[in-house]
Amino acid sequence: MTLAAATVHQPVRGDFERWRRRSRLIRRLRVILPALIVAILLMLLGFILHTTFLGRDAAPREADAPIELVNPRFVGKDDKGRAFVLTAATAVRDENDYQRVLLDQPALILDAEGVNPTRVTAKSGVYREDRRVLNLDGGVKMSGGDVTFDTASSIFNTATGELEGEGLISGASSLGEITAKSYGVYDKGERLVFKGGVRGRIDSK
Repeated sequence: MTLAAATVHQPVRGDFERWRRRSRLIRRLRVILPALIVAILLMLLGFILHTTFLGRDAAPREADAPIELVNPRFVGKDDKGRAFVLTAATAVRDENDYQRVLLDQPALILDAEGVNPTRVTAKSGVYREDRRVLNLDGGVKMSGGDVTFDTASSIFNTATGELEGEGLISGASSLGEITAKSYGVYDKGERLVFKGGVRGRIDSK
């Protein structure tokens, strides 16, 4: 073999080796890339199915869940223009009756803009928007001026501004003590009416 022939043969062999390496790489990529694409598609399909079924199960529960208000504050006026303020720890609409609002630890202030507002608190309450009536139950306490009363339940009519209650009521003021079976608060808290087994004790000065 001459020197010229050897010189030509070496570059050809080098090109052939490079071609073989590229061919092996291409064959591998032809297998790896389709497999990688299939794996990605399967992952996407699984994610879509998981999200769809999970969302389908969770959506009705979220849609039906009642909306809870924390520390709500309702301000209004009765038919005579007297202001009242109603607050609570939480307020939730009844799932079975949209007109009923369930209150936790409600606090009602009557004649809020007056000189001697009346404050009524309870453990729980229910406000009916259609009737504009607030029912207070459990450890109801009423205070206004120098008068304080304890009773089991009270009903406040936001339209008339009147507060009434059935059940034993006991109270005290600077004049003495009184107990009765029912009561009513009228004229912005200036007039209290007691009925049923009324008993009182007047303290002499």
